[in-house]
Amino acid sequence: MTYREGPTGVRGVVLWQRITRGGSRILPDGCLDLIWDGRRLIVAGPDTAARWHDCEPGLSFVGLRFHHGSGPSLLGLAASEVCDQSVPLDDVWSARAARTLSEQVADDPVPTLIAWLGVQAGERALDPFGPRVHAMASRGTPVAAMADRLGMSERQLHRRSLPVFGYGPRRLARILRLNRALDQARAGRSLADVAAGCGYADQAHLCRDVLALGGSTPTALLRELRQVGEEVDRVAVGVAN
Repeated sequence: MTYREGPTGVRGVVLWQRITRGGSRILPDGCLDLIWDGRRLIVAGPDTAARWHDCEPGLSFVGLRFHHGSGPSLLGLAASEVCDQSVPLDDVWSARAARTLSEQVADDPVPTLIAWLGVQAGERALDPFGPRVHAMASRGTPVAAMADRLGMSERQLHRRSLPVFGYGPRRLARILRLNRALDQARAGRSLADVAAGCGYADQAHLCRDVLALGGSTPTALLRELRQVGEEVDRVAVGVAN
């Protein structure tokens, strides 16, 4: 698998390109993607846990990855509508609008997607709620403290988070913590040090969370990630421009 990404000129969104060498594990990252698979545009919703993507070797994909809750505003849909799903764009847009963009993207995917994104960013105001919640979740801020800082109840915070992230702030914080933990473990830190540094109760707690969200044991998952190196099918949260 070859993978690369670059800036789009829109804060919180990166453009990525990938050529597959077969199936791969997709880890949850709190993001939403718009993907061109060579035939059609697909919306890949936020994942609550890891999933396996089956595909033949040599397929080429181009996509926009929306970080920090920016996807719903720019795509004009609720993240909760596509949580744990990958659906054709015409399932969530009108058939005419989806067909028009797909025909344009088919001619030249990269510049067309970036141009479309620029227009959307100019026409749609981004809700600051997403970046604020994402930043607090990244720091491991307790949900009660998040709600207090935003001037709302925990129940209101959960309801507001669903259309932006696809799930509540507690799940988002777990997913972002998992990504931090895996990044640190891949850098060579011991699992015990990673658990302590990322706010887990102990190493056993870390292992349970990796299994629940990553679908594998830490040892097996890290081996898998190291095998694909920098081409792994995820991007650390926070790298968006």
